Amino acid sequence: GARIDFDGQARNFRNVLDRVANILGGEETARNHVGKCIFSVGMGSNDYLNNYFMPLYYSSSRRYTPEQFADVLIQRYASHIQSLYNYGARKFALIGISQIGCSPNALAQSSPDGRTCVERIDGPIRIFNAKLYALVDELNSKNYRAANFIYINAFDIFHDLIVDPSAYGFRVTNAGCCGIGRNNGQITCLPLETPCPNRREYVFWDAFHPTEHANVIIARRSYSAEKESDSHPYDIRRLAEL
Repeated sequence: GARIDFDGQARNFRNVLDRVANILGGEETARNHVGKCIFSVGMGSNDYLNNYFMPLYYSSSRRYTPEQFADVLIQRYASHIQSLYNYGARKFALIGISQIGCSPNALAQSSPDGRTCVERIDGPIRIFNAKLYALVDELNSKNYRAANFIYINAFDIFHDLIVDPSAYGFRVTNAGCCGIGRNNGQITCLPLETPCPNRREYVFWDAFHPTEHANVIIARRSYSAEKESDSHPYDIRRLAEL
């Protein structure tokens, strides 16, 4: 369960930036190079799945309403973005949290029919995403010299895969390709377990994570929006051109 938090990732990036400066011949040259890169930032789902919605282990859901918890996360989010900006990042794609109330684990634990997405989870996620959307507008309106920020609406893109799976080549939306128990979602994919042979027909790989096929679709619509709601104020392709 070990993971590198965002502060640690930012420090690692700072170390890499020093190495890039040595290669390119100076910090200013390195910052100009980094300023052309796109920083894709997606975080928050584990703060809900592995914290807020685990009241037996964490007190956050008792200490904060969904609105308050989203505010806490967004405040931290903004400070992390500020750190990356200070290191030279100028193009940011901030990805909203997906519809995790539709994951096999959520369905296995809380859905009465094993198919209906869990609003108890998706409701707070919508609150967070709305605040992240507003943060993008706030960041774009501030005096961040030569910086651009966009929001990727992963929640609604993913929703399309759930409500109209056949349009994207999917057959199974409510179970993992690899997993154990109800919806293949009560215990996630374990070593030596045999996954389904037709993973491209599954939206979910395991109890929590989309399959490669689903991720490719989400990535394509993030890069080149199919709907106006896919991204705000524009998509990654436009961000790359700036």
